[in-house]
Amino acid sequence: MKILIAKTAGFCMGVRRAVEMVLEAPEKHEGPICTYGPLIHNPQVLGLLAEKGITVCDRIPPSGRGTILIRAHGVPPDAKEGLAAAGFKVIDATCPRVIRVQTIIRKHAAKGYASIIIGDRDHPEVIGLKGYAGENGYVAASLEDLQQLPRFEKAIIVAQTTQNTGLYEAIKTWAASHVPHYDIYDTICDSTEKRQAEVQCLAAQVDAVVVVGGKESGNTQRIYEVARSTGKPAFHVETEEELDLDALAHFLQVGVTAGASTPNWQIKKVCRALESAPYRRVTGWRRTLYRFQRGLLLTNLYVALGAGGLGYASMQLQGLHHFLPHGLVAMLYVLSMHLLNHLTGGEADRYNDPGRANFYQRYKRPLAVMAVAGGAGGLGIAMGAGPLPFGLLLVMSLLGLSYNLNILPAFVSGGRYHRIKDIPGSKTFLIAAAWGLVTAVMPALSENGRIGPDTLAALVWTVGLVFGRTAFFDLLDMQGDRLVGRETLPIVLGAKRAMELLKLSLVLLIVLPVLTSALGLSTSLGYFLIIIPASMLVVITSFERGKLMPGARLEFLTESHFILAGIIGVVWAAITIGHP
Repeated sequence: MKILIAKTAGFCMGVRRAVEMVLEAPEKHEGPICTYGPLIHNPQVLGLLAEKGITVCDRIPPSGRGTILIRAHGVPPDAKEGLAAAGFKVIDATCPRVIRVQTIIRKHAAKGYASIIIGDRDHPEVIGLKGYAGENGYVAASLEDLQQLPRFEKAIIVAQTTQNTGLYEAIKTWAASHVPHYDIYDTICDSTEKRQAEVQCLAAQVDAVVVVGGKESGNTQRIYEVARSTGKPAFHVETEEELDLDALAHFLQVGVTAGASTPNWQIKKVCRALESAPYRRVTGWRRTLYRFQRGLLLTNLYVALGAGGLGYASMQLQGLHHFLPHGLVAMLYVLSMHLLNHLTGGEADRYNDPGRANFYQRYKRPLAVMAVAGGAGGLGIAMGAGPLPFGLLLVMSLLGLSYNLNILPAFVSGGRYHRIKDIPGSKTFLIAAAWGLVTAVMPALSENGRIGPDTLAALVWTVGLVFGRTAFFDLLDMQGDRLVGRETLPIVLGAKRAMELLKLSLVLLIVLPVLTSALGLSTSLGYFLIIIPASMLVVITSFERGKLMPGARLEFLTESHFILAGIIGVVWAAITIGHP
């Protein structure tokens, strides 16, 4: 099955802003924290906020304390005043697009205009907009409703920001010929227009469309309506558990889109479930191969093999030999640290990769044994390589073990940085540095007892590649990481700047091995290893353009680059040296 994901699927700007504001509120504002009405129309996000102690206030109490955030849909102006009068600190998380419509209505209401709102009468946004119109506010859900309203001397027509674009175009056409003195404003959010237009194009390319989002979400319902209007089979689900996988397994191409209040991690869950759908109907080698591939990724055995491949390429760049002990150390260390990271700090996996979270919960004990055995095995082999490699690996292992542990007391850390993982961006850099040390530096210390220019060149190359791999995965997991408070590099820099940095680093890594080989700092293998960063750049660019979807296949493809580096190193050694 080929899965195509709409580029505009997921949080719109207004929803993303509201969610980020409420997640940051506990650190910035006085508690308790609550929202006035559900922040957005997505039960999974609301459930997460409830777990964090952020409650929902459905009515204005006589008195209140702490901080209350206005929902993304906005509220009538008297509601804001009432909340402030009750004693709350009011933070307005209303979508800026909705604020624009509120401003238009308020300005014209002050001049005596009637305000006609095209939307769902009971929708929170429409209720809020009507509050700005006062007694001269009217709601029309259809062209027929509009036709039944009185003809006003002065009136404006605005649309709910998530309204159906086709309906509003029909209303604008009718109004132009029947009430030409009315002022009509284009207030449908550009994100809504893009989503509805995109789902039509998406439906033309696939056999079926899956729309992901809350059942109470107006914009999600309209996307679903547009999808159904194309004539293609359409499915509206809130979670992956609602998917009819038996029915979907028969389609060769499935399109996935989502409402503006649907988080990326929910879309990823649905995509992963769809990815497995074809294997429900098949038996034999294809199903076995899929399960084997997924098992390698879940257990981090494939990541460990990648560390071995990268280590071999790094050693060949430096002209080092005796790969077996050094390769085993790299594989065992990486396996151990990745397993322990997921076992002790995998709360983000609930959103980024729920299948992995369930796997680690189910097999917690054997995975812990595997992690300890891997770490002990790596240290045992390193001990035989000499005191310097052993000491370096021991320090790295202790740092890895303490990554998720509280180290600094509150009076030292200022109450924020208790753990290494609390340092913004630490995950991306430390993983890259650890891989570089174990694949480039430790072999050199063991064989030469020193770090020369060739080792530094190999270190920069390996660290850069692992940085690219880790930063890319962090980009994919931004929303899940943000929800659990993990400040990865993309969260610190922003998605756009992080992507630019990632692509720039890969471009530099294409040049680096050629330059070091030409200067004699590395073996001629450097000329051939440009394939690795170049291929990673193609994969990342293809994902950015929507040609690759997040999921097990993309993860497997990305991790395979390190194994490919090892294969290139083996071929090069066999040709130039006569043996690998």
